[in-house]
Amino acid sequence: MVNYMIRRFLFAIVAIIGVSFVSFLIIEMAPGDFVSAYEMRLIQLGGLSAAEAEKAGEVVRERYGLTGPLHERYYAWAQGIVTEGDFGPAMAYGGKEVTELIMERLPRTLLIAVLAHAISSVVGIGIGIYVAPRQYSLADNLAALAAFFMTSVPRFALALIMMYWLVFGLGQQHVSSFFSPQYALAPWSWDKLVDFVKHIWPVVLIAGLGGVAANMRIMRGNLLDVLNAQYVTTARSKGLTEAKVMNKHAVPNALHPIIMYQGTVLPYMLQGEIEVAIVMSIPTLGPLFYNSLIQQDIYITGALLLIYSILLVVGNLIADIALA
Repeated sequence: MVNYMIRRFLFAIVAIIGVSFVSFLIIEMAPGDFVSAYEMRLIQLGGLSAAEAEKAGEVVRERYGLTGPLHERYYAWAQGIVTEGDFGPAMAYGGKEVTELIMERLPRTLLIAVLAHAISSVVGIGIGIYVAPRQYSLADNLAALAAFFMTSVPRFALALIMMYWLVFGLGQQHVSSFFSPQYALAPWSWDKLVDFVKHIWPVVLIAGLGGVAANMRIMRGNLLDVLNAQYVTTARSKGLTEAKVMNKHAVPNALHPIIMYQGTVLPYMLQGEIEVAIVMSIPTLGPLFYNSLIQQDIYITGALLLIYSILLVVGNLIADIALA
């Protein structure tokens, strides 16, 4: 078991290194860069000539370390991450440290992702366990219809509907932040916690809907296979109650693929809040990632791709160890 864990850990490190390089390479392959867009703005808005804008762009490239071949820039970027935890400067934010930007938003993003993941797992697995023994019943058909709705309706559309309902239905005045203005800078208190929950639950709900459907479908399918297995038939023939057959034999064995699925789902929960956060103007990693792609900020984009990849690799590692 120890050898297996060490081997999986080493494979995870290799995978993270490979993903970091591929991410950096893909970002570099896009036509143009941040400085090219900066030069264009100088020409269009600043009235500079092409030569003057290019000269100013050279200064910016030198400042942010965008000169030199690709492998040298990747090495400098990776070395800064490993030795100092420095993801580089955020060019789109005036040179502010990428690490500082991420740390401002990461705790809130992880809180939303973990809450959405927990709700989707508990609700989805619970529904799957309930409807599997009742195949083709009214409850099963309604659950299938709900799953189809949750996976097919775009999250941004649900976010718009939710905002309309919160503002015009419930009369909530502030829906585009984590707190109402009077609590934004106030110390933590019970009232501030209630206000925080009031602002965060729509994002958690919408981000977790797809996970509910996925968990329900996987659990239902796995449990149906297990319920048709011979050892379950044998357990029933011995006179065990249906509750014991389900809880002692069927459900534990049907959970194995679900456990593996949990290891891959956290990055998708982080991505799931991107659309909701953009529509509702919630300051999480989602809008930061989107803006960095639009502005071609390679340091922010590379850092966030690396973080998502690490979460995926670590999730798979934990799932493998749990299954073992």
